[in-house]
Parts: sequence; structure tokens; C-alpha cells
Amino acid sequence: MSAATAAPAVRALLDDLRPRLIQATALERLRLVAEFFPEQAVFSTSFGLEDQIISHLIFSHQLPIQVFTLDTGRNFQETYATWNKTLLKYEQPIAVYYPQRESVEQLMLAKGPNSFYESVENRKECCHIRKVEPLNRALAGRAAWVTGIRAEQSQNRQTMDPVEWDAAHNLVKVHPLFDWTWDQAVAFTQENGVPVNPLHQQGFVSIGCAPCTRAIRPGEDFRAGRWWWEDLSAKECGLHATAHHNGPDPVVEPVTSPLSS
Repeated sequence: MSAATAAPAVRALLDDLRPRLIQATALERLRLVAEFFPEQAVFSTSFGLEDQIISHLIFSHQLPIQVFTLDTGRNFQETYATWNKTLLKYEQPIAVYYPQRESVEQLMLAKGPNSFYESVENRKECCHIRKVEPLNRALAGRAAWVTGIRAEQSQNRQTMDPVEWDAAHNLVKVHPLFDWTWDQAVAFTQENGVPVNPLHQQGFVSIGCAPCTRAIRPGEDFRAGRWWWEDLSAKECGLHATAHHNGPDPVVEPVTSPLSS
């Protein structure tokens, strides 16, 4: 059955799934996803705190949810080290999707390695090549996508639901940690011996590509460390665009480009 054919049936399940997920714990939410979408659910990890918790729950309870990651080619070494520690601890596979070689080569030829600093349009182009297009391949034919999104991470994400219909990918998207706080997440990793990306100890909260992520200062927004040279309203890369956010992109002007220093 194709994704297009399956989409109406999957969407119909959402009405039954939503009230059960809202009242459930994170582990119960994952069990429900596995029950509703056997062998058709996937989880995308970038090896940040939230993702490590979800991987721990999936691997420790042997849930039939495939774990995958997007290797953009610009990750921190600390992220690769966390990836390796996760493989060693749980002895479970993590699938990996890379950008299309031809697209990266063409971008480098046309604009060089740091074009994302020059404009929002260039940054979104890089994100599309290195993250969005590989994600589309990873989600093709799937029925459910589990993410590490939490409501307090950004203003944009506070309007999302713990479970929603992702019209862009024709699947159900579930956020098991949606209502968790950062302190709850930290406590869980400490109590359960979950491998944690060492960048978190250096002030990094949200971890993405190395050139586009920095530590945040006390009192700053959770997303302040991502694409910090842009206006706050642009703190998304396009991975989590859904029917709930289907209006035009906000008009964003760069604040301070690292190229100007």
C-alpha cells in the first residue's frame, strides 16, 4: 500500500490515538505508537538530551520503532562520540541518512562552505539539502514519526500538539516528551544512566550542525543557540513544518552575521 493510499486510514487512527496519548507517560506513548503502527513507526535522533531519552526507552524496552539519524556532514565531534556510546551501550542499530552527494557538491561549487551565514534564504537552502531532503527519504512510506520536541523549546512549538497530523509527509507525528521540562529530562538521564552529549555541559541546549550552533547564556531562549545571527522567529530548519504551520515564512532579517566579525 502506498503512503498516499494509506494516509486516510492512518489519519483516521489519529482521533482514537490522541486522547490516549495526552494522558499517557512517555513510555506509554511510545508503546501506543508501536501498537498502532507496527513496523511503520520511526524515530529521528540528533543525539541531544531529549533524543537520548527516547532512544533509551525504545532500546531498553525493545519497542519495534526504527531509530535513525541524519548525518549532515557538519556535526560536532561530540555528537559522533555520543552516537558511538549509544551503539555500545544498547547494542542496537541506528540507521543513517546522508545528503545527496551531487547536491552538496553543487552547493559548495556555487556558494562555498559557509553560504548559510550570508542570508536566511541561503541557510534554508543548506538545511534543505543536508536535513530536509534526507529526512523525506527516511520517512517515505512510514505511518508514524516520533520526535524529541518539547513545548518549552520555542514559541513556535508551544502551538503544536503532543500528537498531530503531518500533512507534509502524510503521517502521524508524536512527541513523547512534549510536556516535559528541561529539568525533568536532565533528571531522567542521571537516574537511568543515559549517555549524554558532552556539549550540554558546555551550555549547549539545542544541538545541530557545528557551524550553526552555539552555547546559550543564562536567561536566553532555548533556541537562541541555533542560527544566532538571525531573528528569533526563524529558529526552525524546515524539518517540523506541518499543516499547523502552513502559512508563509516570516520575513526575517539577519541580526549579526559571523562573516562580519
